[in-house]
Amino acid sequence: MTFDIPFILASGSPRRRELLGSLGIDFTIAKPDIDEAQHEGEDPVGYVRRLSREKAEAVAARTSPPALILAADTTVILDGEILGKPADPAESREMLLRLRARDHSVCTALTLARLAEDQAPQYQTTHTCTTVWMRDYSDAEMEAYIASGDPFDKAGGYAIQHAGFAPVAKIEGSQTNVIGLPLETLRELLGM
Repeated sequence: MTFDIPFILASGSPRRRELLGSLGIDFTIAKPDIDEAQHEGEDPVGYVRRLSREKAEAVAARTSPPALILAADTTVILDGEILGKPADPAESREMLLRLRARDHSVCTALTLARLAEDQAPQYQTTHTCTTVWMRDYSDAEMEAYIASGDPFDKAGGYAIQHAGFAPVAKIEGSQTNVIGLPLETLRELLGM
């Protein structure tokens, strides 16, 4: 699908690029540079919504209109706590042990910024949450996955689509949300 104005994905995520490309949308990439620290007292859904908006604003500030900018942020939520991207094998192990044989939520916020000539940018933010049940994977499976290096750029320290580890038993909701870009929500946002 082509738009009559440039479409920009405000993300460096290869998974988001692949998912957006699956819709046949022509787009370019602009990586946002923002502080992703959680604010004191900020709830997890409010956090991903704020980051999504700030990513869109950061890219909009350096983009000439007209343009459409899509920004996203995904987080894993366990017992009301955000599980970010693990910094090292020990943190990855801790997250995967906490998640094992349990359910948690994965929430992605999307912000669509519409830039038009001689107008203030318009921002629309929405979010999607999916419940994910992890399987009771063995310590050996978990250690092999950590050793692969795959967990370190993923919220919660895992990828639902990783064929070798396959950590998820079942989901309730959008699978593409868990990967990082809920296509059903995006289609609605774009009126597709």
